Amino acid sequence: MATESKEYTMPDAGSRAAQASEEFETEKLELSMGPSHPSTHGVLRLNLELDGEIIQKCDPVLGYLHRGDEKIAENMTYNQFVPYTDRLDYLAPLANNAIYAIAVEKLTGIEVPERCQSIRVITSEMARISAHLLGLGAYTMDVGALTVFMITFTEREKLYTLFEELTGARFTTSYSRIGGVTRDMPAGWTDKVLDFCTQFLPLLDDVESLLSRNRVFVDRTADIGVISKEDAIAYGLTGPNARASGVDVDLRRDAPYSGYEKYDFEVVLGENGDCYDRYLVRMEEMRQSVRIIRQAIAQVPEGPYRAEDAKKIILPHKDKTLTSMEELIQNFMITTEGPQIPAGEVYFEGEAPKGALGFFIHSKGGGVPYRLKIRGPSFCNLSILPKLCVGSMVSDIPSILGSFDFVMGECDR
Repeated sequence: MATESKEYTMPDAGSRAAQASEEFETEKLELSMGPSHPSTHGVLRLNLELDGEIIQKCDPVLGYLHRGDEKIAENMTYNQFVPYTDRLDYLAPLANNAIYAIAVEKLTGIEVPERCQSIRVITSEMARISAHLLGLGAYTMDVGALTVFMITFTEREKLYTLFEELTGARFTTSYSRIGGVTRDMPAGWTDKVLDFCTQFLPLLDDVESLLSRNRVFVDRTADIGVISKEDAIAYGLTGPNARASGVDVDLRRDAPYSGYEKYDFEVVLGENGDCYDRYLVRMEEMRQSVRIIRQAIAQVPEGPYRAEDAKKIILPHKDKTLTSMEELIQNFMITTEGPQIPAGEVYFEGEAPKGALGFFIHSKGGGVPYRLKIRGPSFCNLSILPKLCVGSMVSDIPSILGSFDFVMGECDR
């Protein structure tokens, strides 16, 4: 007696949900995801309209963390605002400090010494590694990989110890000042940074071996949250999120500042623009940051770490303040009235870990800005969510949000 064989197919959950929505009329469901939700990485709220498990509409709601930083800037001196830049992307304060200081320096025409430029490059790239490590750890935890978070958080703590030795603080560093940095690098500090870089790269390879061919991670990220190159440009995406879609833009190369033109590094690009590519781009960017740090340390020149000739901008050294009446008066005037900045307007943006961080400053002269506007890359990157999330499943939202690596402190300025 002949046996008859039959083939059975088992479609995935997404296919079954899509098929069901085509065959039957389903009632639309409105779901508020956040603002108190572990996968929204802060106080972000998504108003979702669902057809079964498929998202039909996504409306991001911001403003739960709004602190009025830009308005606060109009009521304090330029140096007093430095700690507020720490609290934009609070995972990379050293990069924020430097970009803000450079913006004011362009308004004043100050040229900082080469040693200061090298210090800013080293600390900014260390901040990039630190921010990417936490972003990567939180991202993988969102999709079910807890081990990676343990590794990345441990490496980030090593960087924070180096930050503490340099700036006196681990988290909110407030390191850069108008015309330079607060203090020089301590003796032997660069050797410790190089030691960190040496032991860090093998651990990064280990993380990649845990994730890049992991079936669960690949299924949760590959072909999810795809952003085309054209959409990335149209919506103003910058940083790793844009480069993962093939947008070949990096301000360190295209509009170099702080001597970035002296360093040899590659701009990392993706091909598919999905969550998986955004992960790969950040992984390789950390390797390129190590490459830049090693070059910068090898080329650090001797000399001052701040522009000593900017008399009405830079505070005098403490020993001179205690021994000279002129220096004491200068210290008093700069502290109470702020560094004297000429009238004018300036816009400067640098390559922060999240993307292009920009500062527009309108000065009418004196020590306090008349107007200050911040271009937060996290805010601009999230603008594509209403288009990106439509057609995805609810379970894809943690993957999409994690791959964006945004910080709400930078959105709700």
